[in-house]
Amino acid sequence: MSRVEQSTKLDLERIVFIGRSFEEYLDMFSLSKEELEGKKILDCPAGACSFTAVGNKQDLDVTAADIAYYHSEEDLRNKGLQDIEHTMELMEKAQSNYIWDYFEDIEDLRKHRLSALKNCVNDMRESSERYVPVTLPSLPFKDAEFDILLSAHFLFMYADRLDYQFHIKTLNELLRVTKEEIRIFPLVDFEGKRYEHLDKLISYLADNGYTVEEVKVPYEFMANANSMLKIKKG
Repeated sequence: MSRVEQSTKLDLERIVFIGRSFEEYLDMFSLSKEELEGKKILDCPAGACSFTAVGNKQDLDVTAADIAYYHSEEDLRNKGLQDIEHTMELMEKAQSNYIWDYFEDIEDLRKHRLSALKNCVNDMRESSERYVPVTLPSLPFKDAEFDILLSAHFLFMYADRLDYQFHIKTLNELLRVTKEEIRIFPLVDFEGKRYEHLDKLISYLADNGYTVEEVKVPYEFMANANSMLKIKKG
């Protein structure tokens, strides 16, 4: 199936194209740039995050994967601008659900989101090979192709739409393409509640020989979203 044929099957309106900054990623995943040097890294799903764009400018080896990348940069830029404004309107009404330490206020948050979108879309235009369209739970990569895989704001957040079997299938696929470890953030749904099947999922991973750890991180914007799951292979 060609990229054009595939894109007709994806409704851009169903994709929220908003991203976080490189600095947010380091804090969300409790990482330093030094820890990532010399590693092959996959960000999945990456959305409009600038982690790939900024990381590669800092000599890191980062690839981004997302269902959104079946669409053109221009369409994604326009969608991202709309999504940021829509999200900021909702944030005005729900400010009390968030902790305003990382960002000063909604205007500061808007600037960060716009900056991430700009960096992402510009890098897509300049280095399109880094942005791979995927439809989870399937990835077009080789076994153990990446050393580290980072996955933010997807799996557990959409627990109301993605069932436990989808989580297991997706995790197995993420583990297949990863050599060393996976980090997933956050561990809560959109209401800030811990993913209801998390303990069951951790037991499943442990039974299959993985080392799993819940780690508190130096990042909390949405209340209770301040932990990640670290899954180590071997």
